[in-house]
Amino acid sequence: MDFGSSSSFEASPAPLGSALNSNFDLIMDIPIDVQIMLGTSRMQVSGLMNLNEGATIALDKKIGEPVEIMVNGRRIARGEITVLDNDDTRFGVKLIEVLSTKKA
Repeated sequence: MDFGSSSSFEASPAPLGSALNSNFDLIMDIPIDVQIMLGTSRMQVSGLMNLNEGATIALDKKIGEPVEIMVNGRRIARGEITVLDNDDTRFGVKLIEVLSTKKA
């Protein structure tokens, strides 16, 4: 069997764009944790230990104030709490400000 000379076969490299797209697709499939921070509270350990079912913990945010949207522990945006249009038993967050990714 003759497969031709080795000089007649040249591997053509994949275009750079397709390699970047392939890597981009891999990155886009990485899971991330998104957290919505309604507020925080600071208390002593003794206060924490005295909490019972039904206790209310006051937060540092007032009703209607924007909430912080965190991705993997980093603040990326602010939003307002809303009720989902298609399911009024669940909350959602409407983005009102996306923070800059540039470091100051």
